Amino acid sequence: MNFEGKTVGYALTGSHCTLEEVIGQIQRFVDAGANVIPIASQSVMTTDTRFGKSEEWQNQLKEITGNDIISSIVDAEPLGPSGKLNVLVVAPCTGNTTSKLANAMTDGPVLMAAKAMLRNHKPVVLAISTNDGLGLNAANIAKLLVAKNIYFVPFGQDNPVGKPNSLVADMNLIPEACYAALEGKQLQPLIVQRVH
Repeated sequence: MNFEGKTVGYALTGSHCTLEEVIGQIQRFVDAGANVIPIASQSVMTTDTRFGKSEEWQNQLKEITGNDIISSIVDAEPLGPSGKLNVLVVAPCTGNTTSKLANAMTDGPVLMAAKAMLRNHKPVVLAISTNDGLGLNAANIAKLLVAKNIYFVPFGQDNPVGKPNSLVADMNLIPEACYAALEGKQLQPLIVQRVH
């Protein structure tokens, strides 16, 4: 895969248990020639958890990408008029973010970036990570599956016995899903077997 000359928006939301996994994918974009613009939700910017401190995640994002983090609606809004991004990936994309996107709510930088891309008819790629993907959020995922210019990183149940409603994307497929989306294609198969 060659992302030379492409600008990738890489947005992170508060599924803190998957941050380490998704941040590792950013380096793959950089190695493939992409300019990566990090975008982070308020949760990522302000919350320390057992999975890591906010400041440490922020430092990693800046170090890997060489760019400042877009962390406000005001800073994300110009992404629309500028047409700066070729593709936006939201990884991890929480159930909360999925729900708001499916219902046209824009209350943070990640959702504003998604709105900016959709207004420009450019691809938005979602790497879902939600405990209720087969629960109440199933309806929102279904709405987004048929929405124009929205694509998914292939996903599956991460713990069918312990958390039967939980769905998580195969984060290792993020660059491949974005590459396909740039060609107007959904990476297949969409539903994958997650290795536990």
